[in-house]
Amino acid sequence: MILNKETAQKTAELLLQINAIKLQPQNPFTWASGWQSPIYCDNRITLSYPAIRNFIREHLASQIETLYGKPDVIAGVATGAIGIGALVADYLNLPFCYVRPEAKSHGRQNQIEGLLNENQNVVVVEDLISTGGSSLKAVEALRDAKANVKGMVAIFTYGFPVAESNFEQAKIQLNTLSDYTHLLLQAEKSNYITSEQANILGKWREDPSIWTP
Repeated sequence: MILNKETAQKTAELLLQINAIKLQPQNPFTWASGWQSPIYCDNRITLSYPAIRNFIREHLASQIETLYGKPDVIAGVATGAIGIGALVADYLNLPFCYVRPEAKSHGRQNQIEGLLNENQNVVVVEDLISTGGSSLKAVEALRDAKANVKGMVAIFTYGFPVAESNFEQAKIQLNTLSDYTHLLLQAEKSNYITSEQANILGKWREDPSIWTP
């Protein structure tokens, strides 16, 4: 869900500006899943730009306060959201922890790093939502630790129907600063792409698993 359209378009503009998001409909990327994709997103790049990471930090924090008030803990999803999650927690003056994809095989064998007590209210911070699988594994780990997961906020989502279904089944509310729809609007508005390329990019999201350029 998008709370503010202006924020959504400004976020898309900033991500395009620093090449955190690249659009190449004529020369697609190949994802690890094997999908051909006209878009590549790496929001970790935002951490290298102080003004942009501060914009993201403050707007994610604002979303959290608007939706959930003040939780007890902010949890980042490893590894992509550790940095921005810690920045959000610092801005809100809240404790921070992060969740690994799986427990370590050595040492204390933690999956959750940082202090987290039972029944604490937690909001999860993520950088990017594709299918939602890895993000919801983090939610599951927090619930297994008896935390009360209030919801998740993220920088960007592709808006795949499968992700919406996965979050609905997990009973987790997802809110993002921007999404694929606002990205295409902003990219076309700023002449980053043509209207023909926007149509190609729109068709990709309808069924990315079988899309070809």
